[in-house]
Amino acid sequence: MNARPSAPRLMAVLLAGAALGGCAVGPNYQRPSAPISPTYKEAAGWTPAAPADLLERGDWWTLFGDPMLNDLAAKVQVSNQNIVAAEAAYRQARAAVSEQRAALFPTVSLNASATRSGTGAGSGTTSVVGGEVVSGGGSRSTYRASLGGTWEPDVWGRIRRSIEAAKDQAQASAADLAAARLAAQGEMAADYFGLRAADIELALDQATVAAYQRALTITQNRYNAGIAPHSDVLQAQTQLANAQADFAGVQQTRATYEHAIAVLTGQAPGSFSLAPTANWTGRAPDIPPGVPSTLLQRRPDIAAAERRVAAANAQIGVQVSAYFPALTLTGSYGFAATELGNLLNSPSAVWSYGASVAETLLDFGTRRARVRQARAAHDQAVAQYRQTVLSALEDVENQLIATRVLAQQESLRRQASAAADATEQMMANRYQAGQVSYTEVVTTQTAAYSARRALAQATAQRQSTAVALIQALGGGWTAGPGVSAPARSPSPASPAG
Repeated sequence: MNARPSAPRLMAVLLAGAALGGCAVGPNYQRPSAPISPTYKEAAGWTPAAPADLLERGDWWTLFGDPMLNDLAAKVQVSNQNIVAAEAAYRQARAAVSEQRAALFPTVSLNASATRSGTGAGSGTTSVVGGEVVSGGGSRSTYRASLGGTWEPDVWGRIRRSIEAAKDQAQASAADLAAARLAAQGEMAADYFGLRAADIELALDQATVAAYQRALTITQNRYNAGIAPHSDVLQAQTQLANAQADFAGVQQTRATYEHAIAVLTGQAPGSFSLAPTANWTGRAPDIPPGVPSTLLQRRPDIAAAERRVAAANAQIGVQVSAYFPALTLTGSYGFAATELGNLLNSPSAVWSYGASVAETLLDFGTRRARVRQARAAHDQAVAQYRQTVLSALEDVENQLIATRVLAQQESLRRQASAAADATEQMMANRYQAGQVSYTEVVTTQTAAYSARRALAQATAQRQSTAVALIQALGGGWTAGPGVSAPARSPSPASPAG
């Protein structure tokens, strides 16, 4: 070309390409329906004492009133490796959004070259080099510098659908991060309450071992005095040995909980320990269950599943766009000269611009198969979303009934333990007076010991069930910062913590 392109002509080409990018093929997203009920069946007739505004989305563990638990939860926030991995995955997803968005803009490149060419032919011969005739035996240098650009206008919305999918995946990753945080915090709290329950059982077992040791001494003295048979001594020894074995088993259980807490807080088990607290008394806060519809906004796993449905829907549009031709605009402007000093002179300028359209005429069903794959993936994501909702509702119902039943059980266990303790003491007094056999003493001791352990376990189960219900409800009850959804459709915010 020997003339530069006029500005109006260049603008016309660019605006025409931009105008073509006004539509996006593929279905627009609609959030799928969820199989929810008007209320929780297991919450009927149950009114918790604590108001909902006391239960904040973030630091829900503070409701249990345990400073050590608060300290461990803070360490989980920053040191748990599952949370660190989920946070890194979220950053990857956000970077993928930027990558897809960059495809909306032209690609600009800068090229520069310098070449020297010639021919080794004898005198009198000529050759063509770089489009010019060069005398035999001569050589020449060529210098070039150019700025070029390539732009593929998003005519059919393929890039925009890809950006939508990337945004939805990023929001799903944000919800995954919230879910990982909630899971780690909940697991740590449950392990902590298990450890404290083990502390209570260890203190109980220690007292029981000491009591059985005294009972064995009394029985041995009675046997030595010829008052009691040798079978009484054997039964007392059996009771003592079983209690000692139970004590060792609880020690193992406590160590296992301690190791788990160490890993959850990002520490090596060998360098982590929690001092025993024999007189620990935890409290299980009353928890408002809310309504089923709000569960869709609170649980991060539901939010993640819904965002993946949106991403799968956008991928359908990406695949449908392959049925339409692709338009590519190219242009370049530069200089070419045989001498470096003349490279940037106006007469050395060279330019070009153009457009190309490409369309696949025959692919033997490849595009059709890819669209079917995308639609099937969307249907799969919808089914997984609905299943996640159903599982979440089931989880809440299970924890609600467990909360109610365990509260009743703890009260009954406390009554049973008090009665068993009184019976044990009464039977021990009657045995020393020679009024009953030692078999009856053993029976009451076993019953009292079992009742005390059952009470300790019921107390710990109420704590763990409270944590499980908090997790089932999404980790909080008041509005908090979440991941905002695109304006094109409403979507659940992913809860934090």
